[in-house]
Amino acid sequence: MPAGVRDRVIEQVSVLLTAAESLAIPVLVTEQYPKGLGPTEKALLNKLPNNTPVIEKTSFSLAKAESVIESLQQSGRKQVFLVGMETHICVLQTALDLLKQGYEVFVVEDAVSSRAKGNQFNALQRLRLAGAVITNVESLLFEWLGDAKHPAFKQLAKLIV
Repeated sequence: MPAGVRDRVIEQVSVLLTAAESLAIPVLVTEQYPKGLGPTEKALLNKLPNNTPVIEKTSFSLAKAESVIESLQQSGRKQVFLVGMETHICVLQTALDLLKQGYEVFVVEDAVSSRAKGNQFNALQRLRLAGAVITNVESLLFEWLGDAKHPAFKQLAKLIV
């Protein structure tokens, strides 16, 4: 990824990881063929809530990885928030598969990326048409909080710059 894009994604995902930990929202990490493409950024690994599973995969869609689907089913949650690299490949295929399986899928536009901006734009358009919700970090953070009276509001609102 270009340095500026990579840095933006890391920063935005870091905000969501901080909020997820504070609000007890479960996190699941997948790595696309880390032996060849490299592992998750250290800055993000250091932000993960305790006991966060990090699952290696070779299928582009995480919905085809049995351990991922087991984790989602065990959580009992029907909403999935997707962030990460290669919007037009892994994020796209994952979102389409999860939508087919009945999940409500949110793609966090400022926390995903593709090497070519046009590929990302195309993927987000496809996802929108397929029924995924395209959102952003700030909107999502305040939706998770729901009210300025939330005990974590002051702490988490400071994450938005």
